[in-house]
Amino acid sequence: MVNVSGPSFAFTMQRHRHPELMDQSELELVEHRRALRGLKRINTLSRTGSVLWSPIARLVQSKGVSDSPLRVLDLATGGGDTPITLAQRAAQTGLNVEIEGCDINPRAVCYAREQAESHGVRVRFFVLDALSGMLPSDYDVLCCSLFLHHLGETDAIALLGRMAAAARRLVLVDDLVRSRWGYLLALVGCHLLSSSRVVRFDGPVSVAAAFTPSEVLALAERAGLQGAVLTRHWPQRFLLTWSVK
Repeated sequence: MVNVSGPSFAFTMQRHRHPELMDQSELELVEHRRALRGLKRINTLSRTGSVLWSPIARLVQSKGVSDSPLRVLDLATGGGDTPITLAQRAAQTGLNVEIEGCDINPRAVCYAREQAESHGVRVRFFVLDALSGMLPSDYDVLCCSLFLHHLGETDAIALLGRMAAAARRLVLVDDLVRSRWGYLLALVGCHLLSSSRVVRFDGPVSVAAAFTPSEVLALAERAGLQGAVLTRHWPQRFLLTWSVK
């Protein structure tokens, strides 16, 4: 049985990484799926899909009419709610966008496929380790959300560099901002929005492990993403945007 007691540390502004329960291989399937449903609810309230969709839509519109779709890959997609939301937006607006998602966890990929089918959207999901697997180079946009905070600085720089090298047009990274206000929101919000003990534990732990905006920009610079732009959005999140020159 996985230990799901609360975080054993008090929040400080210094970055603190603690193993998250979602990353534990012994997490029971029922608990894993309950956590994915909770994360979907939180992402919906945080408007993650809308935040990512805006630069994608602008890129499609600047591309002009074309028979070939703009191809988007969501790395470390988890339960797939973000690609599904993006696919729904594409269908609603009539923009020619092809959305796919990948994750290292086969159970998450299976769940994401089920969700796509139940929502009636065409999104392909497949297994891929974004850190050690070869990132495909035939996608216009590479994005990820709520993944960067899982990584140490070395891996975070490597991921950003790999995304920049593989993406044909655009890199988008959405994640949490480390702050006292964000930590409080996570403590309260995760309890209100999900009954999952995993979500309630991992939420504040994730904020403590997150980067500050200045730290993210410094990581992007070290990864070779010169000119990357960072914007803040509700609730205590950021979007890092970098365009291929």
